[in-house]
Amino acid sequence: MEVKLNRLNKAFHFEATNEEGLKIQIDGSPEIGGEGNGVRPMELLLMAIGGCSSIDIGLILKKQRQELVEYNMVVNAERHSNIAKTFRSIHLHYNLWGNLDEEKVIIAIELAVSKYCSVLLSLDKAIVIDYSYKIHSNV
Repeated sequence: MEVKLNRLNKAFHFEATNEEGLKIQIDGSPEIGGEGNGVRPMELLLMAIGGCSSIDIGLILKKQRQELVEYNMVVNAERHSNIAKTFRSIHLHYNLWGNLDEEKVIIAIELAVSKYCSVLLSLDKAIVIDYSYKIHSNV
């Protein structure tokens, strides 16, 4: 796996490209001289956590023959006040729509968070990670 970053200005605006040629814009905050032209790196990490765990949940529910009609999630995080401002805690909230068996949803989320999501499993074990979910019956 390889990604490449190309600096786009004299500040902190970068374009990251993966091996398939897909691109994302990354920038620093205005407080450090960024221009708001892209996602900040720590936001990108939260997006990666959301994407990774969501893909895993979708795959697990599909294997369980659960019909997921609609889906979204929110990732919230708190950061330490240390120099690096590392994450202290991360909360994942999953919203699922469809005629879903709650026990199977819980299993899918638990497996995604604790066993399959490589992004989450790559994080420092000191970060407190928890989740919540809501099953909605109608779209």
